[in-house]
Amino acid sequence: MKKITIILPLLCVCTAIAAQDSISNRHHHLVEDSTDVFYRHMKLNELTVTGVTGDTKLKHATAPVSLVSAKDLRSTASANIIDAIAHQPGMAQLTTGSGISKPIIRGLGYNRVVVMNDGVRQEGQQWGDEHGVEVDGGSVNTVEVLKGPASLMYGSDAMAGVVILHGQPIQPEGSIKGNVSLEHQTNNGLLGYSLNLAGNQRGFVWDGRFSGKWAHAYKNKYDGYVPGSQFRELAGRLMLGVQRQWGHSRLTGTVYHMTPSIVEGERDAATGDLVCATVAPTSYHKQLPYQQVKHYKLVWDNSLNLYSGYLKAIVGYQQNRRQEFEEHHHDHDEADHDHEEADHDHEEADHDEHSHDASNPALYFRLHTLTYDLRYLTHEVSGWKLAAGLQGMWQQSQNLGHEYLIPAYRLFDVGIYATTSKQTGRWTLNGGLRYDHRRLHGDGLTEDGRERFADFSRHFNGVTGSVGAVWNVSEHLNLRLNVARGFRTPNMSELGSNGSHEGALRYELGNRQLKAEYSLQGDLGVDFTSRFVSAQVALFANHIDHFIFLSSNGQFSDEGDPVYAYTQGDARLLGFEAGVDFHPVHSLHFANTFSMVDARLKDQPSDRQYLPYTPAPRWTSELKWELVHHEHTTMGHSHEQPHRHFTADVTFNNVYIAAALECHLRQNHVYSADATETPTPSYTLLNLTAGTDLLVARKKVAELYVVANNLLNRAYQSHLSRLKYADTNMVTGRQGVYNMGRNITFKIVIPINFN
Repeated sequence: MKKITIILPLLCVCTAIAAQDSISNRHHHLVEDSTDVFYRHMKLNELTVTGVTGDTKLKHATAPVSLVSAKDLRSTASANIIDAIAHQPGMAQLTTGSGISKPIIRGLGYNRVVVMNDGVRQEGQQWGDEHGVEVDGGSVNTVEVLKGPASLMYGSDAMAGVVILHGQPIQPEGSIKGNVSLEHQTNNGLLGYSLNLAGNQRGFVWDGRFSGKWAHAYKNKYDGYVPGSQFRELAGRLMLGVQRQWGHSRLTGTVYHMTPSIVEGERDAATGDLVCATVAPTSYHKQLPYQQVKHYKLVWDNSLNLYSGYLKAIVGYQQNRRQEFEEHHHDHDEADHDHEEADHDHEEADHDEHSHDASNPALYFRLHTLTYDLRYLTHEVSGWKLAAGLQGMWQQSQNLGHEYLIPAYRLFDVGIYATTSKQTGRWTLNGGLRYDHRRLHGDGLTEDGRERFADFSRHFNGVTGSVGAVWNVSEHLNLRLNVARGFRTPNMSELGSNGSHEGALRYELGNRQLKAEYSLQGDLGVDFTSRFVSAQVALFANHIDHFIFLSSNGQFSDEGDPVYAYTQGDARLLGFEAGVDFHPVHSLHFANTFSMVDARLKDQPSDRQYLPYTPAPRWTSELKWELVHHEHTTMGHSHEQPHRHFTADVTFNNVYIAAALECHLRQNHVYSADATETPTPSYTLLNLTAGTDLLVARKKVAELYVVANNLLNRAYQSHLSRLKYADTNMVTGRQGVYNMGRNITFKIVIPINFN
C-alpha cells in the first residue's frame, strides 16, 4: 500500500486521488495540473485535511498528519480497516489472529488512540486486546491519521493521536453512482463483497452499503492451520439527508456484526500440533470459544452556513454488544443466539447472575454511548480563523453474562475548548486550550458471598492545549514545530478489572487508585519536494506522567492463567519517521521509509525500563512502475485513436506493478519482568502488487488488483501479536503462534453509473 504522509508525499497517488475525491465535500483533495505531469508530487500543498478545526491545507498543518486515499485502500490486501492502514510510517497494529487489529500510533494504543467514524468517536470496548474496531472497511473512503496528542480537539483518550475514517463524498447534484467490490484471499480463504449505491437528486442525498466477509483459519509454515483464527462479518450502512446552500442535515445508521473465534494456542504435548476442538481448519463455521460482536450506531450530522462562519452539531448513539462463548457451551446458530438475546433482554430484571446455562454467553458486555459535539467556526478574516466548541459523552456498560471481568459502570464526560490560527506571509501559527471533566462510577458486585467488585466513583479534570507553527521556507521546503499537552483518564478495565480475560490469555486485576495520564509532546518536521526527489523527517519527544500499563505479578489464577495487574509510572518516548522518494521519471518511484520509537519507564531496573508492546523499528522499501494511459482527443478529430494495450475495444489504463520489502528489526527493548514480554527477532517480508483499470470502449468497467503478501512464505511473529505468548511447542521448542504465511489477494471493483 502506498503511503501518503507529511513524511512521504508520493507522485503516483496524487493522480489517483484527484480522480476519485470530490472537492465539494471538504474531504482531503488533490488537484492535478495536467500541463506538467512531472510536478504532480509537488501538489502536496493542495491536500486538505479535516482532522483539525475547519479545513486546513496540509501545507499549513503544524502537527504530523498521514493521509490514505481511496485508491490506496482499494488496492490493499487486509482483513480489516486498521490492517489496511497499519503500514503508515509511525503506525502499527496489535493483533489477535487475522481478523482483529488495534491501531498503535508511535508506540501507544488502546484507549490512547481515538477512532472517529461518521463524525463521532467509535466506542466499543476498545480496552481489550482482542477487541477490534467495529467498522466495515468497505464503507471507508479515505483515512486521516493525526499523530501526537490531539486532546485539544478530541478530549480524553486522544493522547497518542486520532484515526479519522471518512465515508465517501456526497455525490454531485443529479447523479446516482455506486460500485460492487469482490475479494478473495488464498491463505485463509477469505471471501468478501461490498455493494454500494449513492445519489443526489435536487439536494436529497442518500448512500447505502451492504458488505460481507468470511474467512477460515489462516496457515503458516510452522503451525499449519491455526484453529480459532476464522471469522465472519456482516455490515450495513444507510445515510439519508438534505444538502442545500444553507448547509446540510444527514442521518446515518450502521449495523456491524462480527463473529471471531478465539485462538487459544493449545498444543498436543506429543506432536506439538495446535489442538482443533470442533471444526475443520478450512471450515467457515465458528469454533468454540468464540465472540459475537454487534455494534449499532445512529448519527445525526448538521451544519449551518452563517455569514461569519458555520455552526456544526453532531449527535450520535451507539450500542455495542460483545458476547463470549466458552468451551463448555453448545454451538448454537447465530439465529438462536439472537432469539435468546432478545428473551434475555426482556427478562433482564429477573436475570440470575449465577446461572451457568450453556445457552447463555459466559461474558456479555452491553455498552450504551451517547456523544454530542457542538462547534462554531469562523471564516478566515485577515488571516485569522477562530473556533470554539462543546463536546461530551455519556456511557453505561452492563454485565449480562454469568462470568465477569470488569464492573458495570456509568460515565459522564464534558469538555469545552477554543482554538485560533493565523496565516501571515510564509508563516502559519495556531494554538488553543481545552478543559475536560469526566466522572466514572463502578457498580459493586457480590458473588458467592464474596465481593467481586467494590462500589466506587472517580472524578477527573484536565486542562490541555497546543501551540504550533509552520514556516513555508520556499515552494520546496517546509519546517513544522508543534507542542501539545495530552490527557487521558483511566478506563474501567484499568480501574476495576477482576477476572479471567480469555481472549488475552490472562487474569487481570485493576487498580482503583490510578491517576490520570498527562503527556507533553514536541514535534519537529522538515519536508522537501523537488522534481526528482522528496525527502521528509519528523521527530518527536513525548513525556507521560502516570503512564498506565499491565505487568505480570508472577502469580497464577485458579484456572492456571498468569495474573497481570495494572500499575503506572512516568514514561518518555523518543522517535522519528524518515522517508525519501526518488522519482527520476514520473512513472518510476523508489520510496523508502524508516520509523522507530524508544519508549521507556523512568527510574526502573533494567528488566522494567521499557514500555511493553512497543513496535520494533521498521524499514520499508518499494519500487513502483506506473504506466498511466492518457487519451488525447480533440474536437473534430475523433479519428485520433489512443494507444491500445490489448484490442481496439479493451484498454488497460493506470497500469502499475510494485515490489516492496518490509523489514522489521529485532526488538530487544522489552518489559521482561515476570516474563511479561520477550524479545522478537527481526524478519523481512517480500510483497508484490499490481493493478489496472479495465476500459471497454473508453469507459472504465472495472478496477483489478492482485496483491501478494509474504511472497516467500516467511515464518515470523510480529512483536505486537498477542498469539506470540500462547503455549510452547514441546517438540520444536518454539513458543506461541506465528503470523500468516504467503497470502495472495484478488480484488475487483466494478463502478456503477446511472448518469
